[in-house]
Amino acid sequence: MGSRGTTAAVGPDADGGRRSGADTAGVVILGACASWSLITAAAREGRPEGVLLAVLAVAAGYAAGRICGALLPVAAPCGAALAGVALTVAVPHLAPGPRITAPLGDAGATAALLALSAGAACCGAWASPVPAVRVALRLLAAGIAVTAAVLGSAVGCAVCAVVLLCSLAAGRVRRRGAGIAGLGLAAGLVTGLTWAVLGSFVPVGLAASLEGQLTAHRVRLWGDALDLLRGDLALGVGPGRFGSLSPTAAQSSVTDGRPHSAVWQQAAEQGVAGVVLLGAAFGWMLYALWRSSRPTPVVLTAGVALTGLAAIAAVGNALSFTAVSVGAGLLAGLATARPVADDAPARASGVRPRGDRMPR
Repeated sequence: MGSRGTTAAVGPDADGGRRSGADTAGVVILGACASWSLITAAAREGRPEGVLLAVLAVAAGYAAGRICGALLPVAAPCGAALAGVALTVAVPHLAPGPRITAPLGDAGATAALLALSAGAACCGAWASPVPAVRVALRLLAAGIAVTAAVLGSAVGCAVCAVVLLCSLAAGRVRRRGAGIAGLGLAAGLVTGLTWAVLGSFVPVGLAASLEGQLTAHRVRLWGDALDLLRGDLALGVGPGRFGSLSPTAAQSSVTDGRPHSAVWQQAAEQGVAGVVLLGAAFGWMLYALWRSSRPTPVVLTAGVALTGLAAIAAVGNALSFTAVSVGAGLLAGLATARPVADDAPARASGVRPRGDRMPR
């Protein structure tokens, strides 16, 4: 269902029903993710702490985003954007840098955190009715892209630029359903590409180019993950056990024991069900955005940033960083929160305004 025009006579009860349905789905899916990690850990003597922490981080970020977004629909996204940039700059190991001994995946975390920050800034711009504030927040998003370039994160710079451009274009979109579906398809294509590289389903020239960008070491880690998945499709090898069972990781002097792909890590450590649950968690965020009462530009901007994160996580280690998981939940919460100021007219007239297109 897309958004219907600029206003719709929808009662507060209907709006509450949509939000509670999305929240219920989120509780069920995140609970299933946590439960499955405990089940596979018990069956394979794994360590589920990392998965449980990530689930808790997403849930906490989402709750905080819902609360802050309801109270401060403009200031909260702005503060989140600035906090993300400050964290990226202040924590040295998140910056890619030229260090040869830096753990693989830090560059992905930097790109992901800055992409989420740019998305928050653009969401704040669409939420503000003041033209000067909108311009300032979009300049902040542009500055975040520049910051990514200065830190040496070309991927982060590119994703931030895409978020900003798509946010500007979102002001002309009338129906959000097609946009949300397109974002889900884009994330699926990036994920499918990682499988295609291992399965040799891409042309030789393209495969060589992709392997050059991804590095041969990373592709070998994915190959190990595929071998571990084949060994146990149902349960995997158990959370946290990839590093000890991967020959490539064991032979490498620079490794953190992960395959540097959220999809392949889930596949190796938690089996097919783990991959399905990971996809369901991303699908829940898109579903919550689709059902949100916030204007379509806000919803699509957050969706683009979260899709950028999904793409980075599919080929990197971004989700292993708690700050990134919190940021993802926070942005989703901000984009689905209903500002308190919008409730007063709805209670007085029994009609909820639906402004899907906002002034530039």
